[in-house]
Amino acid sequence: MTSHAPDATLVRGACPHDCPDTCALLTTVQDGRAVKLQGNPDHPPTGGVLCTKVSRYIERHDHPERLVQPLRRSGPKGSGRFEPVSWDEALDDIARRLRALAQDDPQAVLPYSYAGTMGLVQGESMDRRFFHRLGASLLDRTICATAGGEAMAYTLGGKVGMRMEFFAEAKLVLIWGSNSIASNLHFWRHAQAARRAGARLVCIDPRRTETADKCDAHIALLPGTDGALALALMHELIVHDWLDHDYIAQHTLGWEALRERALQWPPERAAQVCGVPVQQIRDLAQAYGTTKPAAIRLNYGMQRVRGGGNAARAIACLPALVGAWRHRAGGVLLSSSGQFPVDRAALQRPDLLAGRQPRTINMSCIGDALAGDAQALAGGPPVRAIVVYNSNPVAVAPESAKVAAGFAREDLFCVVLEQFQTDTADHADYLLPASMQLEHWDIHTSYGHTDVLLNRPAVAPRGQARSNAWVFRELARRMGFDEPCFADEDEALCRQAFAPGAIDWAALEHDGFASLPMPEAPFAQGRFPTPSGKCEFFSARLAAQGIDGLPDHLPNYEPAGSSRDYPLAMISPPARNFLNSSFVNVRSLRSIEGEPLIEIHAEDAAARGIADGAMVRVFNARGEHRCRAEVSRRARPGVVNGLGIWWRKLGSDGTNVNELTSQRLTDIGRGPTFYDCLVQVEALGG
Repeated sequence: MTSHAPDATLVRGACPHDCPDTCALLTTVQDGRAVKLQGNPDHPPTGGVLCTKVSRYIERHDHPERLVQPLRRSGPKGSGRFEPVSWDEALDDIARRLRALAQDDPQAVLPYSYAGTMGLVQGESMDRRFFHRLGASLLDRTICATAGGEAMAYTLGGKVGMRMEFFAEAKLVLIWGSNSIASNLHFWRHAQAARRAGARLVCIDPRRTETADKCDAHIALLPGTDGALALALMHELIVHDWLDHDYIAQHTLGWEALRERALQWPPERAAQVCGVPVQQIRDLAQAYGTTKPAAIRLNYGMQRVRGGGNAARAIACLPALVGAWRHRAGGVLLSSSGQFPVDRAALQRPDLLAGRQPRTINMSCIGDALAGDAQALAGGPPVRAIVVYNSNPVAVAPESAKVAAGFAREDLFCVVLEQFQTDTADHADYLLPASMQLEHWDIHTSYGHTDVLLNRPAVAPRGQARSNAWVFRELARRMGFDEPCFADEDEALCRQAFAPGAIDWAALEHDGFASLPMPEAPFAQGRFPTPSGKCEFFSARLAAQGIDGLPDHLPNYEPAGSSRDYPLAMISPPARNFLNSSFVNVRSLRSIEGEPLIEIHAEDAAARGIADGAMVRVFNARGEHRCRAEVSRRARPGVVNGLGIWWRKLGSDGTNVNELTSQRLTDIGRGPTFYDCLVQVEALGG
């Protein structure tokens, strides 16, 4: 903390949101109020720059609709009607009801959380201790990244890869499944630097995003066909001998089997599957095979389909084939989060389970779980209480009609820790006001760079808002959990996130960030963190699970063009000015987005008599969603883009795009298949 002006203080912090950039923040505080928020210019990955969303963070922090006192439901479930209650009254009653359920079967209690904050303290510390000690059901936190993350683990050994800053030195950059301008702004600066130095940028994405507009080429493949494209690239690398035979021989496993599979995927076959011109595939393969160094920035959009894990594995194999890892500006990056030596056992204390093995419920199947589906419940009892924090499942989980119906159950005891009255908060029995990032301690890793960031509270919590860790600490006390770990304060939890000596605490406290010591080219000499130490084209670990050990193309559950009733594939990428369902209620950002939209290509619109700006009904067997159509060059023929994730209650019919998505899971990682979704679109009269 440093003085900024005679009457102002500058406080160092970190952006908490689900974004690979994890920016370092500087908050100017005057008279106890945050009056300015900026990116820290001394933090190299941030460089003083914030995205449009977080640059409006003070507007969100000071929002007139912030929750500032505990509330108890006073109307029917889902009505959003509440009355004020004291913290003591709320927490005493919550503890009493959870204690009663735990005496019967603690697995009837389910925590539900995700990345509303990426902080290790407010996201995954005291809460985990509490639920472990209780013996509650475990939550499989799959809703974003598990297919791609596990694919990287089976291929490269973890969520590891090249360093972000060295993309600036690449001569070819493939931006695969990422709208970097909207969702990875600080990477985009490196991509621009590479282009200024003569690099070629290629965007691979079904949607013509803002990023695609700025790239040298755009390959608008059909959703769920990325694995086919990657295999066709391998085919061309083999046929034209654009291979690094020495790197393959020394540092890979399973080459002959992968070679045989790739040779089954000539560009003509992949072009038909992907719905792109065959010459685009040939040109991309030649560029990738002959340009050094070549770098791939992979993001999570491409893995939200049935074959998402296999597709991510196939793409992760490419750098080893051409020896791209030899260069610090070559390789692939999906996530850097596996580099951080987080001591999760110290933070989360799984030892508090004391030998119990509660069932695990997949968060992507919460609709079925709350409906009593035996498979979703993993053989355990019905969910009778749910505690939601850092998430808004009624808006963000797939097949949301089922999710909303589950949360509307009168016999479901629901506690929600929140900053605003979201769709999920409307269904709470108790709604507890959560502090914001400028008000609490936290510590952050990143999945885009390799710095640890410390977040100091800049201002006092507004009203009666309290941190997540405080709430679970207080609940533990009322439940009679007397283990010393339940007395740890938030600042102490920050220090427990890493083992002593694992990070430079002096730098963290002085600068607000500390860099991990990292090699510039981590796999130049192989030494992957896999069991074999090699890039595993063939994974014995997958084969042991009865899964194909080689990457392959798995068609979507709902392949484009396969249904006469629902002929259009729908993807639901985030609206540029929202982050999942966060920021939807920030007026300045919502005014930019306007209203819920579906982008549709002119050919598909004309065939349906849909004019630009018309209200339409988007539907399939799971449900329907009414919104406005934008006839747009951003949609390719056969694919519509339902921009998300709007709160349901802000939609014209009280729904959002997740009314249409399914609860089916990915091939690897048990993740959701949001972009594996067929729909029909029709114009609404009037």
